[in-house]
Amino acid sequence: MNLITIKSDTIGIISSTLCMIHCIVTPFLFIAQSCSEVCCKNAPSWWVLIDISFLIISLFALSYTVKNTSKKLVKYAMWTSWSFLLLVITNEQLDLFSIHKNVIYFPGLCLVVLHYYNLKYCRCSEHICCIAQK
Repeated sequence: MNLITIKSDTIGIISSTLCMIHCIVTPFLFIAQSCSEVCCKNAPSWWVLIDISFLIISLFALSYTVKNTSKKLVKYAMWTSWSFLLLVITNEQLDLFSIHKNVIYFPGLCLVVLHYYNLKYCRCSEHICCIAQK
């Protein structure tokens, strides 16, 4: 059993789940502040740094996980989900094109599910993969 793979999947699950919670809490936080339109138009810089932190943590977890997964499909799905998450968060900050705010939950949930699936079914142990690469 590869300890790095298990920890990277666990970190990925935790990071993706916390990221989704962060995204769910955001609207309620700004509604509860009851401030003017000018004040609430953009998220505070510390809140944006949390987005970036989750992206960086999930990138490291993902890079370790895909090195040790036994299924290529899981590897490609994880990179696709993370790339989509990066695109949605970047678009949220730069407002490049119009997409619904709830779209951000899809790649986050995909990453949680893929890390969990990889943790349970796709780990390689001692140079022998538990499931043949497909």
